[in-house]
Amino acid sequence: MPRPELIRGDDGAVRCGWSGADPEYRRYHDEEWGTPQHDSVRLFEKVCLEGFQAGLSWITILRRRPAFREVFHEFDVERVAAMGEPDVLRLLGDERIIRHRGKIEATIQNARATLELDEPIERLIWSFAPARRETPPATFAEVPALTTESTALSKELRARGFRFVGPTTMYALMQAAGLVDDHLGGCFRSPGNALDVPFQPVE
Repeated sequence: MPRPELIRGDDGAVRCGWSGADPEYRRYHDEEWGTPQHDSVRLFEKVCLEGFQAGLSWITILRRRPAFREVFHEFDVERVAAMGEPDVLRLLGDERIIRHRGKIEATIQNARATLELDEPIERLIWSFAPARRETPPATFAEVPALTTESTALSKELRARGFRFVGPTTMYALMQAAGLVDDHLGGCFRSPGNALDVPFQPVE
């Protein structure tokens, strides 16, 4: 059965239905998803983790994020870029993360591509931010899988040597990093709605 469009939590707050009852997923919905992120390290991390998510559920990645941060040196670009085949082999044996050679190698390549940029990755990504919509989506059916902007961002990153950055993956990045706000109308996080639970934006 499909999830309800909106759900009311035990704290009384109305949220997008995908947040479910999992505490970590709820925290992610409340504090991160749709919150504008301008920190280049965190944006690099999101590019890489959205790539790992391809074909999987986001909660699978979210639960493993602490391990991803550990093995990829807190996503310090220079340290990740310096990783090589011995590191790849070591990570392929680490059950705490997604053991996919292509995605592990893509993370290292994405770090190297980031170092080659002539501008901060934050500036590059945000240059593709679309205009803010006037009204929030009312249903999940109104939320696109990809857009003109995410397709253009994907094309630009691929041209600069990034991998696992397809248009759908880049739209998920835009949602996660707050370039777009796809909280449904009625959700307490939706633009214009009064917050009915404490909310502290991500640093």
